[in-house]
Amino acid sequence: MQIEYDDDPARVQREVVREWLKTEAYWGTWRGDAEIDACIDGAWRVVGAYRGDTGALVGFARAVSDGVGFAYLADVFVLPEARGEGVGTGLVRTMIDEGPGAAFRWTLFTKDAHGLYRKFGFAEPDASAMVRVAGDLQSR
Repeated sequence: MQIEYDDDPARVQREVVREWLKTEAYWGTWRGDAEIDACIDGAWRVVGAYRGDTGALVGFARAVSDGVGFAYLADVFVLPEARGEGVGTGLVRTMIDEGPGAAFRWTLFTKDAHGLYRKFGFAEPDASAMVRVAGDLQSR
């Protein structure tokens, strides 16, 4: 399968992204269309993976960043019909190694695909990292 990677946000087929994130993303199926659109619109960068023959979106990734030295990789997915073709590797490479954030410190949260991310230098955090998990503000 021939794949083209593109960081043009206008090309993102939002209906595909919305559907996958609302039904398949273990990390955020609670989001509706408006929240997903806000995530895409507020992203520092988005990358889509598109079939060369049809132009259909088969993978997606977005990042938030200060634009100077730090970025967070989020909402990375590959549709089932394109898995096993290197699309995930292409998405991550395009996002972090072939874009304006190649020298940034990158972070992400994932409970799967660790092998993919390790290829790009991701590892478990050291003692310099802390995380505040999402939660109910009223309980604080």
